[in-house]
Amino acid sequence: MTYWGIALSIGLVAAVVVTILLVLLLRQIGSIQRSVEGLLEIAGDVGANTANIPQLAATAPVLALIAEEAVVQDGYMNALTDGFGETA
Repeated sequence: MTYWGIALSIGLVAAVVVTILLVLLLRQIGSIQRSVEGLLEIAGDVGANTANIPQLAATAPVLALIAEEAVVQDGYMNALTDGFGETA
């Protein structure tokens, strides 16, 4: 075998290795692309879910009003039921 044959053999082996590595790289790129597409879909859903967060700031004052009204209603119910069921 001549030097020319050895050089061609080394070149062929290198070309095969590069081809295999390129195929593996393309598979990984495809996997990454599919993952990114899934993440982009989910990101849209998350954005839609978090769009209403500023409205939560209005929740606390309303809850305070509900709690105040519940105390008033409890007082009315206590006034109505005071002495109910007692025997004279």
